[in-house]
Amino acid sequence: MLRLVTAALFFVVMATKSLFAQDDTVWVQIEAQPTLAQALDRARDYSGDLQDVNGFSVRGGWYAIVLGPYLRDDAEQVLRVYRAEGRIPRDSFIAYSANFDSQYWPVGSAGLTDPATAPADTVAGDATTDTATPQPEQQPEAVAEPDIRQPDETLREARASEAALTREERMDLQRLLQWAGFYNASIDGAFGRGTRASMAAWQDANNHEPTGVLTTGQRAELLAQYNAILNGLDLRRVTDSRSGIDMKLPMGAVKFDSYEAPFAHYAATGSVPHARVLLISQEGDRNTLYGLYDIMQTLEIVPLNGPRKLDGDSFTLVGENAQFVSHTQATLKDGQIKGFTLIWPTGDETRRSRLLGEMQDSFARIDGVLDPAAGSNLEQRVDLVSGLDVRQPKLNRSGFYVDDKGTVVTTADAVAACSRITLDGENDARVLGSDAALGVAVLRPVQALAPATVARFQTAVPRLQSEIAVAGYSFGGVLDAPTLTFGTLADLRGLQGQENLDRLALAAMPGDAGGPVFDTGGEVLGMLLPRVDGAQKLPEDVSFALDGTEIRKLLASLNITPSEIGQITNMPPEDMTIRAAGMTVLVSCWE
Repeated sequence: MLRLVTAALFFVVMATKSLFAQDDTVWVQIEAQPTLAQALDRARDYSGDLQDVNGFSVRGGWYAIVLGPYLRDDAEQVLRVYRAEGRIPRDSFIAYSANFDSQYWPVGSAGLTDPATAPADTVAGDATTDTATPQPEQQPEAVAEPDIRQPDETLREARASEAALTREERMDLQRLLQWAGFYNASIDGAFGRGTRASMAAWQDANNHEPTGVLTTGQRAELLAQYNAILNGLDLRRVTDSRSGIDMKLPMGAVKFDSYEAPFAHYAATGSVPHARVLLISQEGDRNTLYGLYDIMQTLEIVPLNGPRKLDGDSFTLVGENAQFVSHTQATLKDGQIKGFTLIWPTGDETRRSRLLGEMQDSFARIDGVLDPAAGSNLEQRVDLVSGLDVRQPKLNRSGFYVDDKGTVVTTADAVAACSRITLDGENDARVLGSDAALGVAVLRPVQALAPATVARFQTAVPRLQSEIAVAGYSFGGVLDAPTLTFGTLADLRGLQGQENLDRLALAAMPGDAGGPVFDTGGEVLGMLLPRVDGAQKLPEDVSFALDGTEIRKLLASLNITPSEIGQITNMPPEDMTIRAAGMTVLVSCWE
């Protein structure tokens, strides 16, 4: 649809000449100054804000600053709009070319006292440039001899139908011309030379006579072009009385599926991959709104990448991944939270933006709000929220705090190829240091944390076959607190004699990896490593821990000095459970 106006320049010029050769060509005089220097300064100031600024000397030695030239109807519209907006003085008035002598602005201009010779814009919009008018022979043959369609109205009839437009309708027409690529000036409803030139350019591009005044049929054609991108979506108004929402929905791409408070689900029909709509409706207050804002960000339908805004009584969430873009907005009003989510395939941005705008403009609240029990017959799982999948991390591991700033020790595989790392599912963290050979990483929370308990490393050598315990999130965060798994210290070396490893007689789960290994007194002997089975599969009760000495060396290289103790004691299991709960943290890796 977009095309350079330069290709149609000759016809725009011809149209402009035809327009301004009329008897009713006038100007809007906005100011007059007694000296040329003052007039030049004022003309320069006005040109920074307004289009079509010109300056002429007048009788009596004064210098007029004017806008134009315009047809009479356009001049009256410009005068009315700019006065109302305060952009020109209240005493501005309609003036005629006969009142002016020589032109002084724009500097270097000549011949503009004859509107018929006024140059048309060389770019779309109301801004003008001093560019020589190209000769007809310079234009391609196809432009020189266009296949012009017969208009549905005469020029006089087109002007009459245009005059009946409201200011908002005139602004809408400028927006349509802007969307089509022919207009780039202000949307003000005042049809100046730039607007007229853009109309003529659009007419020429669509095989109409470039008069600079769109007929009723041409305005409808331009609107149809604008709406064509939504063809096939069956965009129509839907009244969902149970949720109390009335708005336009793309019913060619989605269909009603179910209610599951606080959502009305509209699932994809299959014509547009990934297309989904949720209507949001629930009673509540600002705390409820903020809670919904937090919950929505845990869902698969709201990818991590994208802007988020929580502002008083409303929020907006935008998320994007390789498959789809998700836009959610909700507002609290009169004790009811209402809004919607649009999910649309990535790569279809033009259509998504248009559709989103139509949905936003049409959104209306009506009586009704979803019952909190709506949809309770649907499947219920801990990884579902109101029928929607909760976003799951790529990998969950355990870790433990080693200082009062919230620094965490975990396994190296827990932080490999992650776009985001979280502690306990909500606190972002970054990698401070790691040793891939040893399989250990050190994390620092983005915002400092104050853990209830930090690790105290045991420097004394424990007895073989003594009891040990591992704290970890065995089930990957399904449980809110870590579990303790008990075993024994089988050896102070690995199977091949590695002195930096301890062999444990303990049946651990994958989620336990990265957790602290405690001695009988609750002091840390080391960190549980992930289970790695090669060609030979080890017994289920064989696990390995990285010795605490190696962890302390890595921490020292990062200028972190953990607590240490050189005495082995005994601690009751219930006290060890409390100690483990305050020290152990869930480490999650997100794509």
